[in-house]
Amino acid sequence: MSFEGHPTHEIQEGKTESLKGKKIVLGVTGSIAAILSVKLSRELIRHGASVQAILTDSAQNIIHKNALEYATGRSVVTELTGKVEHVRDLCGQCNADLFLIAPATANTLGKIAGGIDDTTVTTYATTALSRNIPTVIVPAMDLSMYRQPFVKENIKQLKEKKLHFVGPKIEEDKAKMASIHEVVVETRHLLGPNDLKDKKVLVTGGATAEPIDDVRILTNRSSGRMGVEIARAAYLRGAETKLILGRSYVEKPVGVETKHVESIKEMETEVMNSLKDDYDIFISSAAISDFIPKKVDGKIQSGTPKKIELKPSEKIIRKAANKNPELKVVGFKLEPTIEESLKSANKKLIEMNLDLIVGNPVKTMGSQNIDAHIITKNTKKHIKGGKQRVANEIFDQLNKQK
Repeated sequence: MSFEGHPTHEIQEGKTESLKGKKIVLGVTGSIAAILSVKLSRELIRHGASVQAILTDSAQNIIHKNALEYATGRSVVTELTGKVEHVRDLCGQCNADLFLIAPATANTLGKIAGGIDDTTVTTYATTALSRNIPTVIVPAMDLSMYRQPFVKENIKQLKEKKLHFVGPKIEEDKAKMASIHEVVVETRHLLGPNDLKDKKVLVTGGATAEPIDDVRILTNRSSGRMGVEIARAAYLRGAETKLILGRSYVEKPVGVETKHVESIKEMETEVMNSLKDDYDIFISSAAISDFIPKKVDGKIQSGTPKKIELKPSEKIIRKAANKNPELKVVGFKLEPTIEESLKSANKKLIEMNLDLIVGNPVKTMGSQNIDAHIITKNTKKHIKGGKQRVANEIFDQLNKQK
């Protein structure tokens, strides 16, 4: 039952609306990581979800139900009564969209695998599985327990039954609960729009670096943020996603296969090899150098003027577009001003026969925000804001081309 006028309503959808209208039942078991359930609940709510918390007896020895009542703005289930809470919360008038067990102990894993439901959380699990409600398990235990053969077999069995696992994080001889960020991303992935489900998306991002000598390199100011946001958006919308990332100082996206490269040659090799796997969409947002310096062996001595010979590099995006005519290809064009980028982007769109191109000015390089034109053969849209917004707009436009 939700508490009317509770402070929780003030943070609802405070970050995104990606979980708006979604009901998540959160099962908390007796791991010390149960103390993280308050923060996890609040973060899910910030993305729009409503959260119903369930505590086992063991969990109540670690965290008080009042803490989760405050965190969720709802009454917390600590026992099963004549109200048949597990049926009400999972299969009632407002069916649950997801059952999330975080943290999940080895004991809980074993009981779910064996069909035993003698706690609140395991009874909820049995009910959720019988109703085909997506179930996510976030293990947390001592590393010796996690490596125990019976526990590993239980995890294998549950994965075969299509239960989703997040983590654990192996650290300090512990199988620690995955970060709240990872759990929320996986939740958003499972409950996302899925408009890219069954699609394979390949993204490049970050800066390339070419050696001048054995010490120095030629690179640029790209942060890699745009590529990371595009890959994250594709994953959250249900796509199988791979990111080929050059030099970058932003965190790689959770859930996305990420391959790190440095040179143009490495980038090209990885792209062309990846495209053998029948990708549907290729988005080239990497800041690939237009020139390759003639490398000098050793270290160029300082103190006197030097000339560096630069050779134009080949365009990876052109090779990718020619490899598969069915591949949707998206490019970027960077110029000193927004007006120049619009003109150059239009030209590149036609010359390379791209499906979509983003034109943006130099000032947005390395920034968290972008000022850009998103252009297709039939449309042009000027957009300002966070790079996450631009990433989603790219897929919105591509979906219209179906």
